[in-house]
Amino acid sequence: MKKLVQKGFTLIELMIVVAIIGILAAIAIPNFIKFQARSKQSEAKANLKAVFTAQKAFFQEKDRFSTLTGEVGFEPERNNRYAYFLTNTGTLEDRSTSVITQATTYTGIAVDTFKYSGATAANTYANTACSQVAGTTGTPATVFVAIAQGNIDADTTLDQWSISSDSRTMAGGANCTADANNPSGEPANDQNDVNL
Repeated sequence: MKKLVQKGFTLIELMIVVAIIGILAAIAIPNFIKFQARSKQSEAKANLKAVFTAQKAFFQEKDRFSTLTGEVGFEPERNNRYAYFLTNTGTLEDRSTSVITQATTYTGIAVDTFKYSGATAANTYANTACSQVAGTTGTPATVFVAIAQGNIDADTTLDQWSISSDSRTMAGGANCTADANNPSGEPANDQNDVNL
């Protein structure tokens, strides 16, 4: 007579496997969320570099910088999570409907609320955590600062970026996360919403 041998896992072995999976998930999920948020920040960096390039090209022709998006030719693709400001006053290009109204008098680009309906807080201008103010200085305007801000995660803190035609020494409040020395044309992450 043959003896039947049962094969399988004991309850303790299954509990150990479940515990290991739980530990791995507890480590991996926050890192994945942080990685996902960092990938969203690439939009702000790329579009601020586009603002810098457009402003420099405009400066070569007109010997001044401008605060009007239509004048410098800055028009980022739809589905933007960040609002872009060339000055601290004026009108943002509305992106709440399927059709964008073009105008040369816009001083910034609003978040695409047609795609991201809950992102309206980023459309309200604020100086950055490093005390950067969007706009131009000089007569004629020989220096510009552009700002991008957006909410890329679930909290209420805005991710803020800035770029300038001049090299800057960044200083500001307790929330200023930018490197102290920032060369011209290099986007600075004034308030990093990913690490908060």
